[in-house]
Formats: sequence, structure tokens, C-alpha cells
Amino acid sequence: MIPQRILIADDHAIVRRGLRLILEQKPQYEVVAEAADGRIAVQTALEVKPDIIVMDIAMHNLNGLDATVQILEKLPETKIIILSMYSEEEYLLRALRAGVRAYLLKDSAEADLFRALEAIEQGKPFFSPDISEMLVADYMRALKEKGLTDTYDLLSPREKEVLQLIAEGKTNKEVATILDISPHTVDTHRANLMQKLGINNVADLILYAVRKKLIR
Repeated sequence: MIPQRILIADDHAIVRRGLRLILEQKPQYEVVAEAADGRIAVQTALEVKPDIIVMDIAMHNLNGLDATVQILEKLPETKIIILSMYSEEEYLLRALRAGVRAYLLKDSAEADLFRALEAIEQGKPFFSPDISEMLVADYMRALKEKGLTDTYDLLSPREKEVLQLIAEGKTNKEVATILDISPHTVDTHRANLMQKLGINNVADLILYAVRKKLIR
């Protein structure tokens, strides 16, 4: 088995050392490089072309989200896990729009890291449980305060299936294969469900799916 090659980017040496020790517990992962700030992370990623990057969100010279954008422009197949002390939806949404599919809170990173790695290797998003719980609570509170109904109930059974598969990271072609329908039909269902939910992009769709506990 060829191990997954990992770059660790964090501006605290003790954090990098701790993450390396955690990752080296599993033979399927190999830490091939470290970076102490965002600019070095971009340069190093382009040099070593890692399979996965574990990236701190707040670093000197260039923050983790901007570094992510630059890396994915050149290495779109690279999978990036963001480490953050921020649980606010604003940061999560920015991360998703940057192309991140796993977002871990630093205080639970040790417990969640391997689950996040397993998820993204399967093409699925992953968020620290505390984030998922916070998003669900905020969503339910907003519905109650505004006297709104849950738009999820407006979706047809097929639209709900398409929503979940897209949120899990499946392409339109993959959704079509799984559901045994044409890609054009997937496009139609996708457009309809996003219109019903008032969602304009995949990042917001993933957040919605987390709020509805469709994905973890």
C-alpha cells in the first residue's frame, strides 16, 4: 500500500510536531514536509505535490484560506484539511468556497483527524462535531425567530437524494450513475432544489446539508 503523502502547515512548531506524531501512528500516512507559514506552504506544496495538506487557518505572511486557493489553482486534486480555532459560520463558509472539504477545530483535532482523513479520501466532507451541532442549533433558532418553515419539506424525494449526493462531494456524472438517470436530469433536479432552498452555490449547499444532518 502506497502511503498518502501529507504536508503539515502551521506556524507553531509544537503543533506541527504533535500532528506529525499523531499521523505517524498509521502506516498509511507519511508526513513528507512541513511549512511554518502560508507562503512557505504554497511553495512547498508545489515542490512536493502532497496528496493531503493539514493547514492552519491563521498563519503569518499568508493565511491558510488564501494559501488553499493558490494551491488548488495549481494542484486541484490535493485534499486540504483546515485546522481552526474559529467555529463561526463565516470562516467555515470561506473555507468551503476556497475548496476545503474538511474543517477541524484545533481543540478536537486529535480526536477527529483520522476520521477527517478517511472521509476526504472517500471524497466526502467532514466537520468537527461541535461545528455540526452549532450549525444545526443556529439553523433551528433562526427558523423559530423568523417564523419560517423548513424548506427541506418542499423538495421531492429525488431532489433530496440529489442534494445529499452533491453535498457528499459527488459530481453530476457520479450522481447520474448512482441514481440511474441522465446527467441532464441531474442538472434539472439540482437547479430546482437550489431554487427551492434559496441556495446559489455548492458551499452553501454543503452547509445546508450539515444543518439538516444529511452529512456529518
